[in-house]
Amino acid sequence: MTPTILVTAPTLAAAGLDLLTTRGCRVLFTEPGQGAVDIEALMTREPVDAVISRTLDLTAAALKACPTLKVVCKHGVGVSNIDVDIATALGIPVLVTPGANAQSVAEMTLALMFAAARRVPWMDRQLRQGQWSRAQDGLQLSGRTLGLVGYGQVARRVAAAARAIGMAVVVYDPLLPADAALDGVERVERLDQLLPLSHVLSLHIPLTVQTRQLIGAAQLAALPADALLINTARGEVVDEAALIAALQARQLFAAGLDTMAIEPLQADSPLLQLDNVVLTPHVGGSTPAALAAMAQGAARQVLDYLDGKPATAASCVNPQVLNR
Repeated sequence: MTPTILVTAPTLAAAGLDLLTTRGCRVLFTEPGQGAVDIEALMTREPVDAVISRTLDLTAAALKACPTLKVVCKHGVGVSNIDVDIATALGIPVLVTPGANAQSVAEMTLALMFAAARRVPWMDRQLRQGQWSRAQDGLQLSGRTLGLVGYGQVARRVAAAARAIGMAVVVYDPLLPADAALDGVERVERLDQLLPLSHVLSLHIPLTVQTRQLIGAAQLAALPADALLINTARGEVVDEAALIAALQARQLFAAGLDTMAIEPLQADSPLLQLDNVVLTPHVGGSTPAALAAMAQGAARQVLDYLDGKPATAASCVNPQVLNR
């Protein structure tokens, strides 16, 4: 039987699409401008066997509408746009592609950190406006401490680069095994221990009930003077109103954000009016190299699962369904 694969985006990188077409899969795509309602309608009328989920919401209604659905694989690792609880109730594994975009996200983290520390976007705008504004208040990062919330594949790459330029690195990750290799970084057991040490606080955690607005006004106030906040994880892990207030008051030196609480960023967001924030539109993992790796990983995952090969708990966010 020819599997039907739905990609919740208009395209999929050739590295993944070629795997699916070589196998003879029927591949469906969403159209530009479509959303969750369109996905639900498509899954109601089409015998979809697997979904490769990109950024559009995969809702409970869509999952329930498709009795042929066997597996979902995220094109990446963040599954906040997928109703995992309903997938679990239906016995559908939700897989991810860990590490596929880690290098690109790590490089974006570093780009935001350096740009925010040295006020690069502000100086660029000044030059384009005819102003020779030689800002001399940028932060030298060597000798400062990078605090990492989460110590997965992205954070480990960021830590290695930070140490190479002379930064100390401290990590807080309650899910990290006690015997995990730390590659020369220090570990603390509580977030409140990390914050006062973190001249740069960089977030590398998924969005969960426990992490939503983990960083609020109290946490921002606990950072050292002239601290930087870098977020390439999920916008909702930060209380955005509290962050804006801290930036407006110059309580923080700057922030670098690849993710925001509401995306796309609203035209009236106060973030757009601040000269001490660097913004990018959630593209940390969107280089051609990362997109190819995620597409290939997702295609392999769904094909292997449809072929009867067992998924691993490490690549499944709801591993309880694997033993049913």
